[in-house]
Amino acid sequence: MTEPYTPLKVWTWIKPSGGRFADINRPIAGPTHDKELPRGKHPFQLYSLATPNGQKVTIMFEELLALGKTGAEYDAWLVRIDGGQFGSGFVKVNPNSKIPALMDYSGPKPIRVFESGAILLHLAEKFGALLPTDPAGRAETLSWLFWQMGAAPYLGGGFGHFYAYAPEKIEYAIDRYAMEVKRQLDVLDRRLAEVPYLAGNDYTIADIANWPWYGGLAKGLLYGSGEFLAVHEYKNVNRWADEIGKRSAVQRGRMVNRVAGNPATQLHERHDASDFETKTQDKLSAAGG
Repeated sequence: MTEPYTPLKVWTWIKPSGGRFADINRPIAGPTHDKELPRGKHPFQLYSLATPNGQKVTIMFEELLALGKTGAEYDAWLVRIDGGQFGSGFVKVNPNSKIPALMDYSGPKPIRVFESGAILLHLAEKFGALLPTDPAGRAETLSWLFWQMGAAPYLGGGFGHFYAYAPEKIEYAIDRYAMEVKRQLDVLDRRLAEVPYLAGNDYTIADIANWPWYGGLAKGLLYGSGEFLAVHEYKNVNRWADEIGKRSAVQRGRMVNRVAGNPATQLHERHDASDFETKTQDKLSAAGG
């Protein structure tokens, strides 16, 4: 049994915390090294990785392009979570050093946008898409968008960390967060028993925000935890997850900045729509790239 822990009177960072990301965790902000960010030819420059939070934004861009919003063309640059997020250029775009981060050069003055929910809202309002304009529909959409922003840390930093990444299994922590994640799935399942999409009858940024996290969880793709959480029990969440997963824009968006899994599904960087056909990792490897 683990020895009881008595917190210090004043916490001091005296040793690594352990776990998968211990070598990049630190109690201070700011850059660790000088590195400017690249810039491509399109109005939007995205710096990201295909985590669930990163997928939200690439899915959003691909959905906008599928709707004919040609002004939403973007360059997606790969930022690995191995210290790359602490480069000086990235910290200028996101002082919190988290992906995704976006520079919008489409107007007279460059605009930085960080936090995935803020990016989705920025793009939805800019292009007049995937966000209802009637007050009730807008309020419902934003409620589920911000529900995800508040709920997902319990799933990722809470359950995911202690179940999959922590240096030791702590029963109390895993039980505490498993209970909360199952409660969240039940919240979604009850809502999706009433309507096809989270905000009602229409697919919106609320679905785009929630799907990479809770759709992935329902399909057993997060933390190897599908059986443990009995995700098959959430029938309505699974129906919703399957339906959204069939969207071609979603399938493309999931590929961008992906660095794991089937090489045919990995498009490390996206600078043109044709990259999906010519620059996935399987094709680059076959060409000796």
